[in-house]
Amino acid sequence: MNERLQALAAQAKLNGVEFDTIKYYVGTEETFLAFAKLIIRECADIASINAHQYETPGSYVLKHFGVEE
Repeated sequence: MNERLQALAAQAKLNGVEFDTIKYYVGTEETFLAFAKLIIRECADIASINAHQYETPGSYVLKHFGVEE
């Protein structure tokens, strides 16, 4: 998970648990819903800010979160 998603997970109060070399996030339904809402808000902000630039908003969202096409 990239740094921005880790920051949003922490803001949503998800707990990171290491198992071998993989980090899992543990939380309640409420904390996972909070995490999803934070991601959606950030995506909406990115799309609004970049609506009139050369890149499409969708490609900028992917780049912002470190998800390459």
